[in-house]
Amino acid sequence: MPVGIQDFADIRTRGFVYVDKTARAYDLITGSGKAFFLSRPRRFGKSLLCSTLGAIFEGRRELFGEIAGRPALAIDGLDWEWKAHPVIYLDLSAGNYSEGKPVLNTVLQNKLENCARRYKVALRGQTASVQFENLIVDLHERFNEKVVVIIDEYDSPLTGTLLEPSVHVPLRNELKAFYSVMKSCDAHLRFIFLTGISKFSQVSIFSGLNQITDLTFNTRYADLCGLTQEELEADFEPEIDGILERTGCNREVYTDKLRHFYNGYRFSKNPLTVYNPFGLLNHFHEGGKFRPYWYRTGTPTLLTDLINDRHVDFTKLNNMQVGYEDFDSFDIENLALEPLLYQTGYLTITDYDENRVSCFTLDYPNLEVRSTFAKITETVKR
Repeated sequence: MPVGIQDFADIRTRGFVYVDKTARAYDLITGSGKAFFLSRPRRFGKSLLCSTLGAIFEGRRELFGEIAGRPALAIDGLDWEWKAHPVIYLDLSAGNYSEGKPVLNTVLQNKLENCARRYKVALRGQTASVQFENLIVDLHERFNEKVVVIIDEYDSPLTGTLLEPSVHVPLRNELKAFYSVMKSCDAHLRFIFLTGISKFSQVSIFSGLNQITDLTFNTRYADLCGLTQEELEADFEPEIDGILERTGCNREVYTDKLRHFYNGYRFSKNPLTVYNPFGLLNHFHEGGKFRPYWYRTGTPTLLTDLINDRHVDFTKLNNMQVGYEDFDSFDIENLALEPLLYQTGYLTITDYDENRVSCFTLDYPNLEVRSTFAKITETVKR
């Protein structure tokens, strides 16, 4: 089980289980769009998806065929050019951004420097924004192939400072200038993919980078991250059989318990639900124990602070009504609890009615979240 492993090459070369999402990735990269954003809760496979896309655009076909005892992946048999593009991969998840712009600039410049060193080009410019623009242009000119930009957790500096306006606003302005580079460099770019938890409307990827496509509620890509029931039963059959043999449990009883404990996340108007992969991987890694593995990875400080500030009663969070517009302007000036609970994975879509303005109904996705959220609110009260 690849517990905590987010590097696609590592998973494939070492023979870990990999649930094949490459057919979905192929649809995404061969379609008419060029720039995409995907919001999903933490530990939902966003980083692994970014790593997979990076390997595809780097032309590393050897990772997608039969390897380390694992079968070939879907994209290996599809009509893909396997042309190597220079890839700028930035992961902004790590950094004590509450210390302000100096930390953000250091993180950005270190990431850009590592990328430039990898491709053996000089990083030109004094600021992160100028260095980013020069790096895109230089890579395109040197390799004669358009550049791919992948930014994982693009909003991490912002979500961690939402309750600190004096820090948050300067960070937001800095990131706005940095992300604006992608608009001015459009002619040099082949593909852009960004992940995060929230959609900050005042950051330029949504106000300045007009061509970006938000996949968050896209029905076609509702299972791009997360595992469906069919994928669970197909890819983890040996683990399931082993647990049933050891425990003597009935298959139907066991799979129903799995579904109620870990499944239930829904990301579009269609009723398809998925499992959080982190919980499942740990469940099988621990020999079939039902534990709140996802909850143990830590609850965002922002969420606990808001719960404390607004005296949230977790027993009244079911059947909440929200509309599309509630998810489109998440900023320090418009900090609503409902979309935050959805984006962080504590609530999910349970019903959709297009005839209503508040067309989405939100509720707890499963037993794990319902029980552990009660612990969060109880801890906050104490």
